[in-house]
Amino acid sequence: AMRIVALLLATLLLTAGLRVPARADEPATRPATDSSVDAVTIYQGTALVTRKVAAPAGKGLMELIVTPLPPQTLEGSLYSEAPDGVRILSTRYRSRAVREDTRAEVRAIEDKIRAFEEQTQLIAARLQVGETNLQFLAKLEQFTAGALQQLSEKGMLNSEAIIALGKYVMESRGALADEQVSARQKMAEIARDIDFARRQLAELSAGAARTIIDAVIVVDKTADAPTDVRLNYLVSAATWTPQYKIRAADAQLPVHIEYLAAIMQQTGEDWTEAAIVLSNAQPMLNAAPPELLALNLAVNAAKPMTANAPRRGAQAKELRAQGQQRMNMGGDKGASGEGEMAYNQAAAIVQQQEMFDKEESQSPPPASEGPSVTYHLPTRFTVPSRSDPQLIEITRVQLPSKLYYKAIPVLTEHVYRLAALTNTTDQVLLPGEATMYLGSDFVGRMNLPLVAVGEQFTLAFGVDPQLQVERQQIDKSQAVQGGNQVHNFTYRLRVSSFKTEAVNVQLWDRLPSAEAQTIGITLTKTDPPLSDDPSYLRTDRAQNLLRWDIAIPADANREKAVTVTYSFKLEYARDTALGDLEAKR
Repeated sequence: AMRIVALLLATLLLTAGLRVPARADEPATRPATDSSVDAVTIYQGTALVTRKVAAPAGKGLMELIVTPLPPQTLEGSLYSEAPDGVRILSTRYRSRAVREDTRAEVRAIEDKIRAFEEQTQLIAARLQVGETNLQFLAKLEQFTAGALQQLSEKGMLNSEAIIALGKYVMESRGALADEQVSARQKMAEIARDIDFARRQLAELSAGAARTIIDAVIVVDKTADAPTDVRLNYLVSAATWTPQYKIRAADAQLPVHIEYLAAIMQQTGEDWTEAAIVLSNAQPMLNAAPPELLALNLAVNAAKPMTANAPRRGAQAKELRAQGQQRMNMGGDKGASGEGEMAYNQAAAIVQQQEMFDKEESQSPPPASEGPSVTYHLPTRFTVPSRSDPQLIEITRVQLPSKLYYKAIPVLTEHVYRLAALTNTTDQVLLPGEATMYLGSDFVGRMNLPLVAVGEQFTLAFGVDPQLQVERQQIDKSQAVQGGNQVHNFTYRLRVSSFKTEAVNVQLWDRLPSAEAQTIGITLTKTDPPLSDDPSYLRTDRAQNLLRWDIAIPADANREKAVTVTYSFKLEYARDTALGDLEAKR
């Protein structure tokens, strides 16, 4: 009967994620269960930590206490998993106030700050005594001057006593001044030490924790042997971003790509020899979808509907992220309701834009982050909690590539090295900053876009000074034909090479384009012809962007330089007023 009662009481504790304050019969001195961080899944903003918790030998009900959890643990995110022979009855979050941080490194810095502050108080007291002594010397000096005058008038001047007193006043004033200067210098030095110590303290998980967080796991063991229970919890103050180091051995590629993760973690907990998983998804701990709420259209003459509100797409995305964070706190009904409201409000922003904003004024949707990607790193890593980013390698690959050059003389006189590659790996490459090297030389940085498996992409390796390009207008004319204004323009592009080998160059220029049907723009002549690349003809050519694919021989410079000429015609009705040229994405 007692066994059944105990099981019923334990079952009532099935409130995973519910915050329960420490009771009087749960003293802080209760021994903690052995545990260690086994695995961490790092998301972009949070991390899911998995701890192995030792369940000792024996059968029956047991209470396993994991303490302390890191101060950045998200309340309501705790849940446990157990092998066969162990049944999880409850996992609950418990917090209790403490006088001092329990971490040794934090306590050492706090003790150092207190010692510095005590020194400062002692020096300040000595400075105050010094000020009092100086005031007393000033009064003694006035007394000496008055006594000297009275004794002189009475003919009773004792020169030796007066000189001795004056010498005492001067020497005492000098000694006190030296002490005060030294004390103020010492206070300034201590102030710098305190500032440095406080910055060190801030680096340890953004400050010292004054509350201990425990996880209390109630289990029922049916097997006698010891085993491990897995405790999972979400922590904030952790994120990662993709970074790349891309190197071509020389102008003759293949390209070596080092795919890195820059991890920032200030959770207050070191991850020692942990299995690391990286993900760009949002953690999903809620089993049920958010409820769809009714959409109310308010009437408010004093505050009419906002037209074309800025950042609507970004606002909706932020609200969805907040909603998911609140939904992850599954046991908290209030948080779950807030999450549902955030989801519905995000959808309301998008629907208002769809229904009432003019198409041309609608803010574009936020850029897609692409597919959800997860990387299981092959080895274990130690990632301490600290303020600076820590780099770990995701993978390292070598990809064949095709080298070419790109010149856009209407924008820049430089010619850039480019390499066309195909992602033949089994890893999606997420957007991130890439550091580019040619041999051992750093040539610059670029932003690598999202590259799916099997997708083609382009890498840039900086400017090649051995190639030069220039653009020149060589003719223009204006006439009236059939009641229309007609402008004719001719341009010449020249590419010079001082390289000892032949290279392929993409040469780019552009014509104006007009949406108005009363304006016509026609490419009338080009020598050589434009590129016949299907991708170019399908996209860029339709926007009046011009591209030539040219083979440049070795030492093609001066009179041997490769020349491209083209002409175009601009025609419009005489009563049409032209506006300014404007770049448009």
